[in-house]
Amino acid sequence: MFGLGEAGSLIAADLVAAGAVVTAFDPAEVATPEGVLRFVHPALAAADADLVLAVTAAADATLALLQALEVIDGDALYVDASTGSPRMKVELADHAAQRDLDFADAALMATVPGTGLSTPTLASGGGAERYCAMINPLGGRAEPLDGPPGAAATRKLLRSVMMKGTAAVLIEAVRAGAAADDLAWLWGNLADEIGAADEQWLRRLVTGSKTHATRRKAEMEAAAAMLADLGPSAVMTAATIESLAELVEGELPDLTGLPALGNGETVPAGGERATTITTTTDD
Repeated sequence: MFGLGEAGSLIAADLVAAGAVVTAFDPAEVATPEGVLRFVHPALAAADADLVLAVTAAADATLALLQALEVIDGDALYVDASTGSPRMKVELADHAAQRDLDFADAALMATVPGTGLSTPTLASGGGAERYCAMINPLGGRAEPLDGPPGAAATRKLLRSVMMKGTAAVLIEAVRAGAAADDLAWLWGNLADEIGAADEQWLRRLVTGSKTHATRRKAEMEAAAAMLADLGPSAVMTAATIESLAELVEGELPDLTGLPALGNGETVPAGGERATTITTTTDD
């Protein structure tokens, strides 16, 4: 295993508990989970492994593979679980192909603390089915996608646009609430709004922004002026103004037929809701 950061260490510990032999490498001064055999060089950790699982930062993913590529057993499976771009995953698969290694792109689709190895995961590429068959009996929750390397990363990063963007907007809002000495009210109001959210709420946010783009742009310009008076950064507010300005003349994708409840039920047009494992890591 390459990487013993927060995510990698939790996954490694769960693999050990499930009976797997886990050999690992991490150049950082991080703790080694009990039962994990840690080596001082990645080649030593990867040698003789059936599965090499890299849970590294995207910036380290290519080096993680190349530094051990020549010693990885030809029958082994290499799985990259970094948060790299789809293009990077394809490049990693090409490197693996030089040794005729099976390769899978794995995307962790939820936070690892609290779930560890059982974190819902998507896998794509030629080794996806094999990865799921290896990891799920040990407690994993990996689902193969019918697609090339990068397909799993695409889904994760599409979700990240909203999840990380929402976090950034919330941080900007609560900073402003604190500056206005109204954080308690704002926090309760936002908690109520988000707690009541459903698919229709999501749909209204998207379609309503197009319908009311001009008015909402003016409202956000007023919000930006307020934040300028209060003092907190308004990076996300400024981006919202720019987005709404583009939306005045722009178009939205057709949402007809998309799942209404998050469980596959759709709304038609005009209708109603009808093994030995080696790892490299990062969070």
